[in-house]
Amino acid sequence: MDRRIELQIVLETLLGSKNVYFQPPENLKMKYDCIRYSRTRMKPTFADNCPYTLHDCYQVMVIYRDPDSDIPNKIALLPMCSHDSHYTADNLHHDVFTLYY
Repeated sequence: MDRRIELQIVLETLLGSKNVYFQPPENLKMKYDCIRYSRTRMKPTFADNCPYTLHDCYQVMVIYRDPDSDIPNKIALLPMCSHDSHYTADNLHHDVFTLYY
C-alpha cells in the first residue's frame, strides 16, 4: 500500500472521521473538525554517501472548534512528528505540525 494512503488512514483514525484532506484545492469547503495535510519535501537517510531511504515530510494542520480538543495531542504523539505553531482564526483553532512518514 502507498505510504501516503497509510498516512491518510492513520489520520482518519486519530480524528475519528473522514474529514482528512490531502492538498485540497482552495475552493473546497472543508468540514470541521478536520485535518489538512500536504507534502513539503523529502528527507533522505544516507548510507555509504548515497540515499538509502527517503521519508516524505508533511505539513499537517489540525483545525478544530473546541479549545480543549485532544486531537492535537494525538497527532503530536506520532513518531517523527513535531509541533510548529498554534493560532486561532475565524473562531477555529489551528495546530501546525511537521511529520515525517
